[in-house]
Amino acid sequence: MVKSSPGATRTLGLHDDAFEQRRPNKGQITKREVRAVSLYSLRLHSGSVVWDIGAGTGSISVEAALIANKGQVYAIERDTDSLPLLEANVANLGFNNIHVVNGEAPAALESLPSPDSVFVGGSGGILPKILEFVCSRLNPNGTIVVNLAVLERTSETYQLLKKLGLATEITQIASSRGKEMPDGAIRMEALNPIFIVNGRRSS
Repeated sequence: MVKSSPGATRTLGLHDDAFEQRRPNKGQITKREVRAVSLYSLRLHSGSVVWDIGAGTGSISVEAALIANKGQVYAIERDTDSLPLLEANVANLGFNNIHVVNGEAPAALESLPSPDSVFVGGSGGILPKILEFVCSRLNPNGTIVVNLAVLERTSETYQLLKKLGLATEITQIASSRGKEMPDGAIRMEALNPIFIVNGRRSS
């Protein structure tokens, strides 16, 4: 199911259109601008064990596996409708160190090796429960990165990670993309702002 090629020949940084996405609701993906900051915040190294919870189309897993090329990436997704897209993107763009896990967190996480880096892109409405479990398994110097679109949930997540003993930060990503008009002029189109909550466990 998973190939080491053509992914093995590419560099870090994929356009959003490189990924198979759900239609007609195209765009249910961690946008590349947010993806870049999220990946940086995960503090990945070549041997990282990564959990991508709510993996969706797999954009974080596919990019993380290029950095953690001697580690293991677990793409966890509960939505059976999204699973074929996730598997296709891993097969077409990924590496043989990505493992697709069909199941709902936190139960689906119990048998996985303890992580160094955890990305949470979707939680099915039980984010506190997931974060509490993740913190119980997170390795020393490990990092949790949560992407959120709603300010109230962002504040709750920040406070929970602090309560769980992590050094915690919030970043807002508000980016725009240029769009060429019929007359050749360029106007900027704003993307929806995203909040990134980053929690780090000390050694």
